[in-house]
Amino acid sequence: MKRIAPLRESEATDKTATTYGRIKEMLDADEVPPVFLVMGRVPAFLQDFYMNFKKFVVKEGKLDPPTKTAIALAVALKEECSPLVDFLTDMGSSRGLDEKHIGDIGAIVASNAMYNSFFKFRDIAGSDVFEGMPVSLRAHAFQNTSFDDQTVELLSVAVSNLNACKPCVAGHVKKARTLGVQDEAILEAVQIASLIVAGAQFLNAADC
Repeated sequence: MKRIAPLRESEATDKTATTYGRIKEMLDADEVPPVFLVMGRVPAFLQDFYMNFKKFVVKEGKLDPPTKTAIALAVALKEECSPLVDFLTDMGSSRGLDEKHIGDIGAIVASNAMYNSFFKFRDIAGSDVFEGMPVSLRAHAFQNTSFDDQTVELLSVAVSNLNACKPCVAGHVKKARTLGVQDEAILEAVQIASLIVAGAQFLNAADC
């Protein structure tokens, strides 16, 4: 049994019904996607997520739409939120992300998890002894992907931040800047990740 059942369009009233209409307009869709129907049970959260999603994922900003969607999908994968993964995979397909892109996103998320775990340990271990020891972990998945280097770094910033790896975030931010990524674009990547992790947390709590 679902902890939070979807609120069907036929059941929506007042502000929720209005937001549903705006979501369909935003996505040029005939029906409200299931992820938003679950959020419909909490109108304030639905409104917040819709407005933030429109601003940071749908509209073009410092990052282009495919990059925005790739970052959002990376976070949904990292949070293991299947409904959001499915929704963003479909959106990605309409924005030029194919099966190779999606596979590479998954590999980048996984490789960051590996490195984040290692370097976070070295950072919080309370001893310098580990600094001189080799990493000895292969991570070739960061190279030769279907994305350019700037996008790989933005994905890595977003995921490393969620994994709370301070040295990893600092390293990826530094490399992104070296590659010419604007600070505003880096911040936008983090804003997208913050939004999607909130959506994933809600949907996972709903057990949908």
